[in-house]
Amino acid sequence: MTDNELGLFLRRRREAVSPAEVGLPTGHGRRTPGLRRSELATLAGVSVEYVTRLEQGRDRRPSPEVLAALADVLRLAPNERIHLYRLTKGANGFSCLGDAAPARTPRSTVLALLHRLEPAPAVLLNRVTDLVAHTAGYARLVGPIGQLDGSPPNLARFVFTDPRARAAYPDWDRVADEAVATLKEGPFRVNRFVATLADELTIAAGEAFVGRVETVSGLPRASGVVRLVHPEAGELRLAYETLELPVDDDQRLVVYLPADEATSAALDSLTGRRPGALRAVSG
Repeated sequence: MTDNELGLFLRRRREAVSPAEVGLPTGHGRRTPGLRRSELATLAGVSVEYVTRLEQGRDRRPSPEVLAALADVLRLAPNERIHLYRLTKGANGFSCLGDAAPARTPRSTVLALLHRLEPAPAVLLNRVTDLVAHTAGYARLVGPIGQLDGSPPNLARFVFTDPRARAAYPDWDRVADEAVATLKEGPFRVNRFVATLADELTIAAGEAFVGRVETVSGLPRASGVVRLVHPEAGELRLAYETLELPVDDDQRLVVYLPADEATSAALDSLTGRRPGALRAVSG
């Protein structure tokens, strides 16, 4: 299992930037997706050898100036730049979170916010994807598929170890990728609680988990659309939005809304509310 999260992140982002985005000719016969190492090096003002050392994990202490140059070329968003900085610290065995236990108690105001979100499905997750709190709407949505089983229920554990997850999520591969990206968000095994869960999933899920750890970089999608098959309501299309709470909470709130009119009607039926209580949004 790789411990070179910095190199993996840089390589994935390099492969995601097209030559046209940085003003280079695309040409024909390119075998490398995205930018070549030489192109990234030239644009960032460093040597090809140095970019190679970073991606291979032979150099894990780039200066802030080099990080800024690489981030500019790779078109990193602000949250990706923060993640890149954290990975340089994690590569040296340091995390600002140290060995702090994942927060498992929500603040009263957060619980009040969850109450206000009814009947929308919403869940509060901590760093290791424990389900800290949720709305009744969320329980109606995922309780029947088994996602609330466990003490405490844990999203990543459900996705990788419960066979019901593959039936519930038609796009299971994408959901699994997102679960790994969430665990690897800054910077993964440096925290012993994340490392313990990763060890458990390595044994329980094998290649389905390990292969993703070696290929999926951190930073899950903050929003999108996920498909879920509910035993009563059928297939649902749910638009989700992730709200990061203050750093002291070390928790995130994920809210789901129907992504089409059929899902809107199905959720209204589950909640027993009048039609239109949860209006469809474009995902």
